[in-house]
Amino acid sequence: MQISLMIEGQEGVTWEEWVRLAELCEQFGYEGLIRSDHATSLFAPSERGSLDAWTTIAGLATLTSRIRLGTMVSPVSFRHPAHLARVVAAADHISDGRVQVGIGAGWYGDEHRTFGFDFPNEARRMAKLDEYVEVVHLLLTESGPVDFAGEHYRLDAACLSPRPVQKPRPPIVLGGLAGPKAAAVAARFADEYNLHGTAPADVAPKRARLQAACDALGRDPSTLRLSINGNVLVGTGPDDLALRSRRHAAYQGLVASSPADYLAGLDSSCLVGTPDRLLEQVAAYADAGVGRVLMQVFPHDDYEAISIIGSEIVPAARSMTSRGEPSPGEEGRSDDN
Repeated sequence: MQISLMIEGQEGVTWEEWVRLAELCEQFGYEGLIRSDHATSLFAPSERGSLDAWTTIAGLATLTSRIRLGTMVSPVSFRHPAHLARVVAAADHISDGRVQVGIGAGWYGDEHRTFGFDFPNEARRMAKLDEYVEVVHLLLTESGPVDFAGEHYRLDAACLSPRPVQKPRPPIVLGGLAGPKAAAVAARFADEYNLHGTAPADVAPKRARLQAACDALGRDPSTLRLSINGNVLVGTGPDDLALRSRRHAAYQGLVASSPADYLAGLDSSCLVGTPDRLLEQVAAYADAGVGRVLMQVFPHDDYEAISIIGSEIVPAARSMTSRGEPSPGEEGRSDDN
């Protein structure tokens, strides 16, 4: 089981804070540092800003040597797929083969309206996602000219040069709830599927949909790694957990009558408790077939919580075995550019 740190980058994370987060991830053996790709804060739009996701990733790549970096996820509405492929290839060179690209249909309508991004209905966004992922896949994978004629995107003998460092390409990660359409796209192109807001007991039906989509294409389902994006609230004991729950609520602009009430109201997919309790939850995900947990820490500057996870959860999780899906990118490094 791999553990990565997940940070909501649109919530006012400064460059200095990004550097500190990356240092902690390297120090404590996190597999990676993954960030959201939003243009507007979800909790305080008028107060918090967002450094561009891929510019941040490229910058951090120059300051790190081991951790993997990427987005969860970049929406199809922000960039043309050819532009995203070029950005990912550049970041792959800067990091010497340590990036992944998360791609999604987009969901946050307010930021689209604010910045003038097109935001069609869900059916059309899913149709665009299918073509978008295919274009990114082709450009990152094919060494020769790529032609593509779809409803939403067209390429005419497009070549991506220089090629990415990772072979056959940097890993593509899709995220969501593994609905039929999303599962079909993942089975065709993804190396990993990330479930959001899913408790261990609820993984099985979503995993089954992904397996069925792979089976329909003749793909070995074990080649599609399953990961989870989990909101984390860790404390060394009851008093520490109560303190962190107050900060957790304030970060999201919430007011709870008491820490106990706030904790009781958290979704069952949240990883909450002492390190021992978190390890039990991580083990339950491993038993459900999950190969990586992205631990989403609120607020982002709770370096003590990140250190607790890094010292007590990360090393213990390495000994946990999920149901056999490989870690994409670990065998894809090549010096043949």
